[in-house]
Amino acid sequence: MAMLAGCAVGPDYSKPAVQTPPAYKEAGEWVVAKPADAAPRGRWWQAFRDPVLDGLEEQVSVSNQSLKASEAAHRQAVAEVQAARAQLFPTVGASASATRGRANATDARNYSISLDAGWEPDLWGRVRRLVESNRAAEEASAADVEAVRLSLQAELATDYFQLRATDAGIALLDDTIKAFQTSYTLTQNRYRAGVAAKVDVVQSETQLKSTQANALDLRATRAQLEHAIAVLVGRPPGSFSIEPADVEAYVPSVPPGVPSTLLERRPDVAAAERRVAQANAGIGVAEAAYYPSFDLTASGGAVGASIAHLASAPTRVWSLGVAAAETLLDFGARGAEVAIARAAYDEAVANYRQTVLQALQEVEDDLAAVHWLADEAVVQEEATRAARESVALTLNQYKAGTVSFLNVVVVQAAQLSQDSALVSLGARRLAASTALIRALGGAWEAQ
Repeated sequence: MAMLAGCAVGPDYSKPAVQTPPAYKEAGEWVVAKPADAAPRGRWWQAFRDPVLDGLEEQVSVSNQSLKASEAAHRQAVAEVQAARAQLFPTVGASASATRGRANATDARNYSISLDAGWEPDLWGRVRRLVESNRAAEEASAADVEAVRLSLQAELATDYFQLRATDAGIALLDDTIKAFQTSYTLTQNRYRAGVAAKVDVVQSETQLKSTQANALDLRATRAQLEHAIAVLVGRPPGSFSIEPADVEAYVPSVPPGVPSTLLERRPDVAAAERRVAQANAGIGVAEAAYYPSFDLTASGGAVGASIAHLASAPTRVWSLGVAAAETLLDFGARGAEVAIARAAYDEAVANYRQTVLQALQEVEDDLAAVHWLADEAVVQEEATRAARESVALTLNQYKAGTVSFLNVVVVQAAQLSQDSALVSLGARRLAASTALIRALGGAWEAQ
């Protein structure tokens, strides 16, 4: 039995091969030898240099309820490993009884005490494969916790940057409303002086009211973003607020590394790989059902007519036993279980490889977004400057009476559109950087 106990049926695990390119196509001029001192480490969100964001991110790990649920699921997985490992050892129990009866006008008393032990040797490795399976599931669950944590942290950062972009949009519209109010007053005065048409006043008022409506809409959006952030940090929305602020956004540089490191840096990839190991061990558990089981039992105790008699030698009893069991005919049930386990393994391998492919796609997508949005920002700033210059020139022409107010409306609308696009682009660049850090696995590394 000792020799057999060193055996374990089922295939030993080897990590499935996956294809990864030597470099990211969208990495641009980044090379492997480039120092990675700017790479996110630990609290990756600190790369954005925003103290308010830093404080909010710290609260996610402490108070977010979705993360707490994931951590509780991991504790369950840890306990399941312990429960499976316990099956490798004997079980010991104790019992005691006292009875009293009457037969043929005679009272009879009987007392007993016993200690029982039972053990099923793991001859074919079923329990060891079960422990192996549960341990892999526990490791997958630990990676799941970090995947949830990273996802929540990235969601919080994205919402926060969108809220700050909304603050900037509201400030822009408030300034624009002031400018449009000035234009509205100017057209009214020119209309009263008889040098402007009524249509100029109507156009100016329409432009003013429309912009005021847009500002109100942005305030509703900001409130919803604030509520979303409150839930992410585990706070009731009614008791949470973030003061509006003019924050100068900093877009960090994120070296992507090489694709092969992604397998160790992404918690969802690590979780998928661990589930392959779990499914592989499940094959051994299923195959062990083909082999007989052995149970060793032992008991010892005493039986007597009184409690004092239990200590005397004649009342002592003991027993040793061994039992074997084997299924002779099950009409293919065990074979079906093995087939199920092997199919589950194939499914896990396919899911793992698909997870790797999706991870590589996300990094490529986010690298492309970071690169092209940076180029777009340069062009957008030039377009915004041109739009502002156009407004200044057209307003002077209108005051001189050389163009109609419709020309002013057109160029002012164009300036507002370009200013808004610049604000939105800033938020998109921050969101793209956040998404890239998340796609690269944040600060997490497989252990």
